[in-house]
Amino acid sequence: MKFADVKNDTAFRKIFGNENRKESLISFLNAVLEFEGEQKIVEVTILNPYQLPKLRGGKATIVDVKATDQAKRSYIVEMQVAELDGFHKRVLYYAAQSYSSQIKRGDFYRQLNPVIFIAIVDFNFTQNPNFINRSRVQDIETGENTVKDVEFTFIELPKFTKKEKELGTLTEKWVYFIKNAENLEVIPDNVDDLGLKSAYEEANQYTWTKEDLDAYDYDFMREEDARAAYDAALNNGFKKGLALAEKVKEEALAEGKAEGKAEGQEIALEQTVLKLHRKSKNISEIADLLDLAVEKVTQIITQSQK
Repeated sequence: MKFADVKNDTAFRKIFGNENRKESLISFLNAVLEFEGEQKIVEVTILNPYQLPKLRGGKATIVDVKATDQAKRSYIVEMQVAELDGFHKRVLYYAAQSYSSQIKRGDFYRQLNPVIFIAIVDFNFTQNPNFINRSRVQDIETGENTVKDVEFTFIELPKFTKKEKELGTLTEKWVYFIKNAENLEVIPDNVDDLGLKSAYEEANQYTWTKEDLDAYDYDFMREEDARAAYDAALNNGFKKGLALAEKVKEEALAEGKAEGKAEGQEIALEQTVLKLHRKSKNISEIADLLDLAVEKVTQIITQSQK
């Protein structure tokens, strides 16, 4: 067997957004949310079923999987590989949008049903040392869940370090699958859950069509292009920052020559720091650009504000 990287857009949607294998999504949700008894999910309706992207100039379909269960709870399951600026706002926006879109203007608020957002991230997002954690709106002092209906579960893959022989719970087996499937050649012996076994079978690339494989490769190309574009922008921005620092430094040194060499250099240095500060550079950036101690930069800025 050759398993796909589940973190890939196409593979993720193929496994968790597959109308023909909903047992995988049901098993995953019950495991990570620890649903038991009457709360346990027995049926889901996938709101945006898996579709292949149009490869000829088209864009891939959205990565997240949306579903509702028999209790009318809504779920958003999203895979996020790269850490994006403002990711927490995006999570909140998606959850709020899913919640508010349940009713139209004039409908009763009591018709709204709970929304649970599950984010699987390939980076450290919270300060919680555990690989899975849950967030909700609570009273700061009492811990009371004051505003119900919207909850967030974050699965942080870098924090999950267990080996195959150490896996105990179904949750651990699911996270192990998501993180390590691409490096495995057979389904682990400890997989006894039908939904998880179905996910492994769906991840087996030997059963995929040519269209599936093309879409899978296309997603990796898009990710690489995005990384290359980001690196180029970051590199160009750094070069422009250095050029700006040199220009400001030269201008300040020229202005300070009339004050005498020693005094002029000090004045030029202060002016350079202040000009960079006015150009929205923070203290650490100024210290790095001018090879100064952070304390020195802080002192210059503080004195100028008196």
